[in-house]
Amino acid sequence: MKYVDEYRDGAQAQRYLRAIEELIQRPWTLMEICGGQTHTLIRSAIDQLLPEAITLVHGPGCPVCVTPIEMIDRAQAIARRPEVILVSFGDMLRVPGSTTDLLATKAAGADVRMVYSPLDAVKLAERNPDREVVFFAVGFETTAPANAMAVWQARERGIENFSILCSHVLVPPAMEAILGSPDCRVQGFLAAGHVCAVMGYWEYEPIAERFQIPIVVTGFEPVDLLQGVTMTVKALEEGRWGVENQYSRSVTREGNRPAQALLGKVFGPCDRPWRGIGEIPASGYRLRPEFAAFDAEQKFDVGEIEARESADCIAGEILTGLKKPHECAAFGNRCTPDHPLGAPMVSTEGACAAYYQYGRHREPPVAEGEESR
Repeated sequence: MKYVDEYRDGAQAQRYLRAIEELIQRPWTLMEICGGQTHTLIRSAIDQLLPEAITLVHGPGCPVCVTPIEMIDRAQAIARRPEVILVSFGDMLRVPGSTTDLLATKAAGADVRMVYSPLDAVKLAERNPDREVVFFAVGFETTAPANAMAVWQARERGIENFSILCSHVLVPPAMEAILGSPDCRVQGFLAAGHVCAVMGYWEYEPIAERFQIPIVVTGFEPVDLLQGVTMTVKALEEGRWGVENQYSRSVTREGNRPAQALLGKVFGPCDRPWRGIGEIPASGYRLRPEFAAFDAEQKFDVGEIEARESADCIAGEILTGLKKPHECAAFGNRCTPDHPLGAPMVSTEGACAAYYQYGRHREPPVAEGEESR
């Protein structure tokens, strides 16, 4: 298929790998932001094909993974109410809260349903005027416009039995938090193309300038990522910083202005806790006061629910690039997709899930002649 197959072309991928080999003169550590990019890198073994001097670490760009544990518990508390239909994307159903997940809450009798769009939740509320329909709204700037539109339409159509449990987070503040940490390993970023398709990349320019770091907006196919790595390494080797756009077929500097305008009308910035990471200032969205009637956290009075992370889960260190999934003592034994300790093992965009799915938890085969060593 045009625009897909050409970005999975093996010969083109090999050309970029050779170009990187020619460019690299010293070790570099790069972070891809998006969990979808992580899965492509691991599934295609790009991380293993790159020169040893390049280390790829995995960022906090899995929206399910960074949804704080207390929000899972709040969603469960709301779902247990007999008048409520709680709806969510499928990824959220198996993410563990402090004691259980939404799928188990559903099995215990709660009316928990999966939808493919928040607008489906609005229609569900319209068809069930005697029930309260709550959409668990998680994600980055990518999914925020559709959730904002759902709230906007509910207000315009007078649907009073619809609300959202809002747990939106934003990419630029997370990047700044990572770069501002004294333990930061990251020397270059591959930015998430779908976020930039909505927001543009003008927000990243001050970050690149402040931290003197290259940021390359990158797509999601193997050739996209290899070209993004090439551009990042070239900038690093030349001592340049700034923002470049590999994903020009989908992203402009300005982004989608109508979507940004809608976001500004429905949401305002707020401090937001990130699962495993902690609170990052101005890193989230919350509903503006004029949309308070659609705020499930206020409507059902669950804002005071708090929870603690599993002491055995090092998701925060993985999501900030300090460690990789296989460096966790629980990975692949006490923490598996069937029995996850943390969200990165169960989310379809989680780094731990990628490492597990593609066999990185297994011991490498012993080479011939090495058995006796």
